[in-house]
Order: sequence, then C-alpha cells, then structure tokens
Amino acid sequence: MNLILLGPPGAGKGTQAKILSKEFVIPQISTGDILRGAVKEQTPMGVKAKRYMDAGALVPDEVVVGIVEERLARPDCSSGFILDGFPRTVIQADALKHMLFVSGKTIEHVISMVVDKEELLGRITGRRICRLCGKGSHITFEPPKLEGKCDDCGGELFQRDDDSEETMRNRLEVYQQQTAPLIAYYAHEALLRTINGTGSIESIHQEILTCLKGSRG
Repeated sequence: MNLILLGPPGAGKGTQAKILSKEFVIPQISTGDILRGAVKEQTPMGVKAKRYMDAGALVPDEVVVGIVEERLARPDCSSGFILDGFPRTVIQADALKHMLFVSGKTIEHVISMVVDKEELLGRITGRRICRLCGKGSHITFEPPKLEGKCDDCGGELFQRDDDSEETMRNRLEVYQQQTAPLIAYYAHEALLRTINGTGSIESIHQEILTCLKGSRG
C-alpha cells in the first residue's frame, strides 16, 4: 500500500501515520525526518540540502524530491509506504508520480485530514516543551501537574517559536495556498478521500481504514 496523508500542521498526520505504519508494517516517511537523516548520513542529496540549510535558505523542490527518492529506494519500502508531509506542491506531486512510474509503482490512496482553523490553533499553541529533558505536554489536553513545570524532571516548560499563534496563522495560510491545488490534483486523479480530523485518535483511525477499504473496493 502506497499512501499519502495530507493535512495542515496540527491535523494529526504524524500520529495516524505511526498507527498505520505498525498496522500495515510499512514505513512512515516524514519529510522533516528524512531530510535531517539525509544530512546526517551525508547522502548525495543530503550534502546538497545542507548547503541551503546552512545558508538559511529553503531547500529547493528538486533536492527534497531527490531525498524522498533516495528514501523510497530502500528495501523497507518494497511493500509500501506512508508519506507524511510530502508532496507539498503540485510540482512535487508531479515529480513523485514520475519517480514511482519509473520504478513501476503508483500512489494508491490519498487521504486529506480536514480540521477547523481555530481547532488547529488550539492544538498547536497549547503545546509546551521541557527545556531540560525535551518532553512534550499540552496546557489543555495533557496539562502538567504543576503549571510551567515538567512532570518528569521538574524542568521549565516553554513554547517553541514555531508554536506561537502568529507563526501558526502564517503557516496555515501558506498551507492553504500550496495545498488547494494539490487537493484538486489528487481529486482529478480520483485518489483523494477527505475525512474529518476532529475526534478521538481511534475514531479518526477507523475513518481512515474505512476510506482505504472503500478505495480498494
């Protein structure tokens, strides 16, 4: 099974991808993770990406696509994969389609997780990280026993700059601009299934499974 999970920051793509990865025994491929991994391992594309990252510039599409291609060529992807955070643009979607066609593969399912903007803001801006041990918590969903203190080590909890409301609103705006054409792209390919990303982790997982079974039928 070759699956793409689409959704804005905070929609829960990573959580659902991890569950599906265990259930179907196929790897979850997160763009951020494989980008950092390629840089650390100094793969050919990782070396290119590091030059842009060191200069504080965005890593261009062709390099991101190259890193994804390196990852999909590994043996653990032979039975399928779950793409989390890729593609982000129609250009990347076209490149993915071409690289898979060359290897005799194709995307079988695309699931778009839709969540209300204010719900997303609440999920993201409520996140807190411990300065000492790095453990995450949430002021609403997983509040610490002592306000501002980590339950595990007592370290100070802080909000990452990426999780501020202003930053999140900008990220969501960029996502909408980039993803609207991408959703239309996969709808045209008759691959897109849209689900409500609000609810319990289990209920969302079951809705995804229903979409996958329906697509197979």
